[in-house]
Amino acid sequence: MRAVEYTYHPRVLDELAAFGLRPRPTTPPSLAKAFVNDLYRHELRRLRRQLRSREIPREGYADRVVALRKKYFLLSIRLDLWARAHPRPDVVA
Repeated sequence: MRAVEYTYHPRVLDELAAFGLRPRPTTPPSLAKAFVNDLYRHELRRLRRQLRSREIPREGYADRVVALRKKYFLLSIRLDLWARAHPRPDVVA
């Protein structure tokens, strides 16, 4: 089995950078997506806590959830479109 490098789509790289991520060529897209998903879930839970503690009003909560989902639209893109895999002929795993 050979080691793999990935060439990320430029738009995906831009979106990942917005979250402070700069995947290396050896970073599997699944790992990058898992990290973004964890960030999304953290923000969603925080929003829910704010609603429950009445820091934010119930009115408009759904709009906030939709805005959060738009911020993380990258999660709705199929993983195979994030990057192209290329075997590294110089490395054997």
